[in-house]
Amino acid sequence: MKSYNFDKITERRGTNAIKTDGMKEAFGRADLVPLWIADMDFDTPDFVVDALRERLEHPVLGYTALPEGYWECVGEWIFSHHQWHTESEWFCFIPGIVKGIGMVINALLGPNDKIIIQPPVYPPFRNLTEKNGHQVVCNPLKMAADGSYEMDFDNLERVVDSQCKLLILSNPHNPAGIVWGRSTLARLAEFCHAKGITVISDEIHCDMALWGNKHTPFASISDKAAECSITFGAPSKTFNIAGIVSSYAIIPNPTLRERVYGWIEANELALPNILSPIATMAAFREGEEWRQQMLRYVEGNVEFVEEYCREHIPQIRPLRPGASFLVWLDCRGLGMSHEGLVDFFINKAHLALNSGASFGREGEGFMRLNVGTARSVIAGAMEQLRAAIEDYNNQ
Repeated sequence: MKSYNFDKITERRGTNAIKTDGMKEAFGRADLVPLWIADMDFDTPDFVVDALRERLEHPVLGYTALPEGYWECVGEWIFSHHQWHTESEWFCFIPGIVKGIGMVINALLGPNDKIIIQPPVYPPFRNLTEKNGHQVVCNPLKMAADGSYEMDFDNLERVVDSQCKLLILSNPHNPAGIVWGRSTLARLAEFCHAKGITVISDEIHCDMALWGNKHTPFASISDKAAECSITFGAPSKTFNIAGIVSSYAIIPNPTLRERVYGWIEANELALPNILSPIATMAAFREGEEWRQQMLRYVEGNVEFVEEYCREHIPQIRPLRPGASFLVWLDCRGLGMSHEGLVDFFINKAHLALNSGASFGREGEGFMRLNVGTARSVIAGAMEQLRAAIEDYNNQ
């Protein structure tokens, strides 16, 4: 068994990486520890890079069809990891999940139709809705005393009207890392099916469940869930290949599938670039050992942050994610305004994290921390944060 080194630090500055080279534009300064945008700093696995390199040995990069057995390969991964049986005709390539959501909005919605989101949640859900001229209907998650979240079905019943046509589900949830349970998903499926609401289930973090948690694909819950859902997935988060667009849609319902895929194909958006299928197949055929070692390392990083906050920064409470490498930090114990909190992280602690308010007003007082990096980087960042808080308290 090969052992992978996740302690290795690979310099990303100068590669046009948004995470490093985009900090000046995003934060106003470039001298920060980059712990924000959701890709990892770990080297892309060697078996993926080798597969790409092998293809690039051929000197012609012309128009290229999908490899034979491509959708069977993706389907086998989904079945072996999530016990959901899919059919090849259910799949379609999409040029990114955010773009895919935009495609569905344009394919399915009329001018007065509304879209439901469940904040705090991934910012493009709101941005795509509003920029495509539709009204956002918020069904905020409920926070328990321990900092965990659950869906508010009573509120969902109150806010939905006949113009609500889509609900965008983050499954697992971003930023809180919630692995939604079967009973919650089943209740949501019953509600949406009865109301004629299509659920877009963004499952990009599905292969990153931690500490024995189990991801459940929304469409696998029931026949009703399958009938009213569009699932989006990709290997990009898990295998750190976000720069190679490798996303896909899964639509079991043939009527819904014809409407959405018909729009995508009419606009000639259904074929990936030449390298995407190669990277995807290499990841799904050879990546399980790397994935397991990566997840154990991420768990160790989360535990490090938890222990460090308990011992040195009790004013900050990390919410342990059930999936992914993103940690939702409850910073309300610092007693700062949200604007002051963001300024503190940037200009005092010199750390680049995502502002909780970007996930909705429910995220005020929170920051999202990306721990998909070497533990030494996390340790240094936490020390910077502790020192900055100590200076702040002594003023």
